[in-house]
Amino acid sequence: MKIRLALGVAALTTLFPVAALATNGYFSHGYSTISKGLAGAGTALSQDSIAAATNPAGMAFVGNRIDGGLEVFSPRREYTVTGPMSPPPAFPLQQGTYTSSRNGFVIPHLGFNRELSETTRFGVSVFANGGMNTDFPGGNGGPFYGGRTGVNVEQLFIAPTWSWEFSDNQAFGISPVIAYQRFEAKGLQNFAPFSSDASALSNNGTDDAWGYGYQIGWQGEITDTLRGGVSWRNILEMNEFDKYRGLFAQQGDFDIPQMFNAGIAWSGIEDHWILLDIQHIRYSEINSVGNPLVPNLQTARLGDDNGAGFGWDDMTIVKLGWQWQQTPTQAWRAGVSYGENPISDEDVLFNILAPGVQEWHVTGGLTHTFTENLDVSGMAFYSPAKKVSGPNPLAANQTIDLEMYQLGASVSIGWKY
Repeated sequence: MKIRLALGVAALTTLFPVAALATNGYFSHGYSTISKGLAGAGTALSQDSIAAATNPAGMAFVGNRIDGGLEVFSPRREYTVTGPMSPPPAFPLQQGTYTSSRNGFVIPHLGFNRELSETTRFGVSVFANGGMNTDFPGGNGGPFYGGRTGVNVEQLFIAPTWSWEFSDNQAFGISPVIAYQRFEAKGLQNFAPFSSDASALSNNGTDDAWGYGYQIGWQGEITDTLRGGVSWRNILEMNEFDKYRGLFAQQGDFDIPQMFNAGIAWSGIEDHWILLDIQHIRYSEINSVGNPLVPNLQTARLGDDNGAGFGWDDMTIVKLGWQWQQTPTQAWRAGVSYGENPISDEDVLFNILAPGVQEWHVTGGLTHTFTENLDVSGMAFYSPAKKVSGPNPLAANQTIDLEMYQLGASVSIGWKY
């Protein structure tokens, strides 16, 4: 009954809007309140039933529990244009600084895990991605003279997970990943001359798509004080966004890139854990995200296989976390992560829509255990302002600056049964 209930809750979650993030590209820096408090580290040390988002093998070690939480997330995005307004056929942007108006979002996460036998577990982790979200006002014609302008990507993942502790403190896990995403674009109609299908370029409302893939992982004890973990998720093959087949490369394709995680966790100091993770995200393999703006905008039409994308490079993120079990009922956390932003100077024009430029995250968190069954966790993070500057490829002598900083906080409840 509990397994059926958990699967039902996961399915119902797809009915709720999933707010956009923009942290490591458009991947979140972590997926549960506990993991986020450690700057997203946790490949080698899992502590709740959202663990499959990072490493499905970790579900073997979290016991029978249910977790649920909400994050309040606030990205602050703006762009600035400097330089003269060149005459046609150039496409200059209006000078000035413009700020995206959507600054507050709520992101849920849910998880369930149950021991099936002494060595096997079954669970479900539900978590979210996003990040390509903007809403710029239509003053002065809007960024591209199409009125109010922006995009919104929302992604939800449901990961049923089977884990097997094949030896003492050694586990393997696998998650078939079900993905759901939605997209909307507006204000881009003046790029119609560059599009393979101008009727499927902009202002077509929200389109959605389902897809699938899988994630596998190992987690286990290396020595008495050292744990390790690795995981890999393949490219999630998504249905196309047909309403935007004239915008995204490969006729509306927007697959979700593959991801690698590796980490260690050391407990050589009593009551303390030190965690170190490395995450690698291969944005460049997805044409609609990785194709560069220049020269692709001049050599292929938007929507074609080689059509211009956002020009995002692959990201490698290093995450360092610290956890202190001050008392049997009180744990404290802190973390810092860094990954070079995926946007190059040459691709700033399209990334007005998706300024995923963040590099540093500083985090803190705690868990308080109220009873043997109930614990409550909290987390807050700050990602300092990062600026990327580059030329407007459609108007000589113009420069575009992208800038963003972020704040966020979350709370979750864990129930052991």
